[in-house]
Amino acid sequence: MNRSARAFWLRSPGHGELRDVDLAEPGDGEVLVRALYSGVSRGTETLVFRGGVPESQHAVMRAPFQEGDFPGPVKYGYLSVGVVEAGPAELTGRTVFCLYPHQTRYVVPASAVTVVPERVPPARAVLAGTVETAVNALWDATPLIGDRIAVIGGGMVGCSVAALLARFPGVRLQLVDADPARARTAEALGVDFATPEDALDGCDLVVHASATEQGLTRALELLAPEGTVVELSWYGDRRIALPLGEAFHSRRLTVRSTQVGTVSPAARPGRGYAERLTLALDLLADPALDALVTGESAFEELPQVLPRLASGEIPALCHRVRYGDTG
Repeated sequence: MNRSARAFWLRSPGHGELRDVDLAEPGDGEVLVRALYSGVSRGTETLVFRGGVPESQHAVMRAPFQEGDFPGPVKYGYLSVGVVEAGPAELTGRTVFCLYPHQTRYVVPASAVTVVPERVPPARAVLAGTVETAVNALWDATPLIGDRIAVIGGGMVGCSVAALLARFPGVRLQLVDADPARARTAEALGVDFATPEDALDGCDLVVHASATEQGLTRALELLAPEGTVVELSWYGDRRIALPLGEAFHSRRLTVRSTQVGTVSPAARPGRGYAERLTLALDLLADPALDALVTGESAFEELPQVLPRLASGEIPALCHRVRYGDTG
């Protein structure tokens, strides 16, 4: 077995580095995974990179295989696709998804990996964690046939939600974003696009994912009476103002939070994390979702790439990290 690996660490806010890792031999019930690709979720990971996780949320924001603590040094990430090099016979040689940080090889419990369906390319499977977030948001939102729906925020999560909603029959759906360039992504997903000022109102449901005060305010404005905003944005340590005066009460509007860390037993009784992730991977058979991957670089370049993603110099939805065959 190749016992060496390299991992990306956030040394301190705004500064990343690659570190050597010594791997233990996989024990009973464990697998050794060689990474093929990982994904950088620009919203959450760049917030972590900037040191924007509030102290009150340090425990909630921990990734499953995170090492270190916020704001740093910390090894953080959760979108990894690789090949099982050693482990139980039924998994050896299979392509799997794991909620693991950016690292060339790693050893985890076999229960921590999910087999990627053969019809899903490994390069697309890095989107599984984000599509899983979208699945959870829609389980909470409970859209209905014929609903008038807007998704505000054309980032990675918002576009994933829109892509899934595009499969619902009879809905009027718009992806709303202040950046007109997101129209190309919406077209690739088969979704109508609008800027905030041109968005259609009278919505039964608005899924908000722009992480801006202006976006959430516009979400309330677009609702029909008794409509619901499902708040999917993560604001980190920022405070926002919300107009809950005027017609908010008379129109009986609802703002509901959703968070991928739990599956609501009220929304989906008896459903758990494993079923949710398996469903997300099945949904990735749709090649239209390739539109959510907007850039790629080698693992060795990650310390230089993440600052550019965090600053917006590299505009991205999901940025894919490519691994070579060396450990």
